[in-house]
Amino acid sequence: MEQPKLNNRYLLKVYLWSLSFLKPYRWLFFLVVISSIVIAAIELMIPKFIQYFIDVIVPAKDTNLFYILISCAIGLLLLMIYLSTVRNNLQRHVQEKAARDIHFSIFRHLRKLGFSYFERHPVGETLSLMNTEVTAVQDLYRRYLPYMLQEAIFSTVAIGLMFSMNVKLALIIFPAFLLYYLFGPRYEKKASILSQELSINRIALNKKIYESVSSLLEVRAYASEHWEEKRLNDKITNYNKSMVRAYLFAYIRGTVRRLSYNAGAVAILIYGSILVRSGDLSVGEFSAFLLYYFTAMHRLTSVVTSLTEQRVLMYQVDKIYQFMNQKPDIEDIEKPIMLPEIQGNIEFTNVSFKYPTTGPILNELNLKVKSGQRVAIVGTSGNGKSTMLKLLCRFYDPTCGEIRLDGIPIDQLEQNQLRDSIGYVFQETYLFGSTVRENIRFGNPTATDHEIENAAKAAFAHEFITELENGYDTLIGERGIKLSGGQKQRISIARMFLKNPRIILLDEATSALDNVSEHEVQQALNVLLKDKTTFTVAHRLTTIQDYDQIVVLDNGKIAEQGTYEVLMKKKCLFYKLSEGQQPLVESMHV
Repeated sequence: MEQPKLNNRYLLKVYLWSLSFLKPYRWLFFLVVISSIVIAAIELMIPKFIQYFIDVIVPAKDTNLFYILISCAIGLLLLMIYLSTVRNNLQRHVQEKAARDIHFSIFRHLRKLGFSYFERHPVGETLSLMNTEVTAVQDLYRRYLPYMLQEAIFSTVAIGLMFSMNVKLALIIFPAFLLYYLFGPRYEKKASILSQELSINRIALNKKIYESVSSLLEVRAYASEHWEEKRLNDKITNYNKSMVRAYLFAYIRGTVRRLSYNAGAVAILIYGSILVRSGDLSVGEFSAFLLYYFTAMHRLTSVVTSLTEQRVLMYQVDKIYQFMNQKPDIEDIEKPIMLPEIQGNIEFTNVSFKYPTTGPILNELNLKVKSGQRVAIVGTSGNGKSTMLKLLCRFYDPTCGEIRLDGIPIDQLEQNQLRDSIGYVFQETYLFGSTVRENIRFGNPTATDHEIENAAKAAFAHEFITELENGYDTLIGERGIKLSGGQKQRISIARMFLKNPRIILLDEATSALDNVSEHEVQQALNVLLKDKTTFTVAHRLTTIQDYDQIVVLDNGKIAEQGTYEVLMKKKCLFYKLSEGQQPLVESMHV
């Protein structure tokens, strides 16, 4: 897995950005650092106790001094255990709160990026941000940063104590560390990259195993066992290869580390023994020096390992950083206009639009709709019917022209007010995996149970809801799997009754339903649409015969416009669509 080439300055910028989420908890983090310093100080005192024991207590055979030393050591160890518990608890608070803030930031930014982002990016990419990449940042807070600080503090003080004992002997640590630094980071980085590759291949293998188990029936029905086994075997082979390589470089990394500080240890043993014989160093000092050396070298090389792994980690964090720096396609102006009351008068003036990856969809479209009118939009697939609704909701802005609501261009209105005034009923409504009551309350979170029931009655949903196992408190499963298509749509309409918007947009709201379900849903819609400005992407002509206007789109323009009777008498495009008995739209809309 090749990492993209990012310069060190840019990676430092990403690193500092990821640390910015610690800012609200800087005092808690400061306490973590202070407690780490105290713990390191206690750990550093242990070799000094050993030195004192060898050089003073043993020669003097002073039992009382020995007991005092042991008592002090036990007291300090108990203090260290207590401080470690406090530090770990504080550290947990900091990392979890910072990780929570990252999640919230991503969610908030997703809302800002809006509809256009979701049409360009698959859901799996966003889920990866919320899981894999956020986990990488959590690792930074949980392991790397605290661990690196603790090890760096300990190593610095330990090396200082070594120099205070004997400068010449302490100088040996530099060539020993240089030996590690020449080769170690190269293998550290390779081991980190391979570890990430192993993780990716593990996820791919688990996904493939799930797919293989889920598709057993189809595979056997098509007698494709060998084909499926080969695909599964490829994933297993990739996983095994990446595991072997990851562990190989992990072992090499450990070998280089041990080789470097063991080479330095041999030099210290040789030169230290000479100093002990000459009386320039006591046996106790030499023992303490060795302890400091091994601990300092281990922790110093761990700091390098941590820095290398964090650098690799920044390639993952960079995905979040780039995401958070994306500019929304649709933003409110600095001082948006707030309408005191929305009437629902809508006007399209010379509106043209094209998606970034397509040709023109709408071309100089003009349409005027008065408050309370019902407008049906018909035409073959790809002529911009659903696009008109997206522009009206301001999911996108027109390439040219403007759309006005009650005489005000919608790009000068606050997005929240605009969308609060619009109710959107999709072809396939989304239901949450909770109760019927909560799914209806989604239309107005402050609604009472009585208001919810009234909305359900208005949507002709009350009867079937009361027949469910637990009525309004029935859990309907993921995406409402326990309900039929017609029942789902009537719940979505009940939401609209609670929201009570001035403008209703229906995007193929009944196209996926059978005749019986469509009739039930149409009854509910007739009540909902009363006195509302309505735009309907029409599916069946029988549902729009009494509409105030029917707009026929062809090649992004309004080819015909008028009432049902007028258009049928013209015997032009609308008449041909009607006589052809063909669906006016297909399952995919533009």
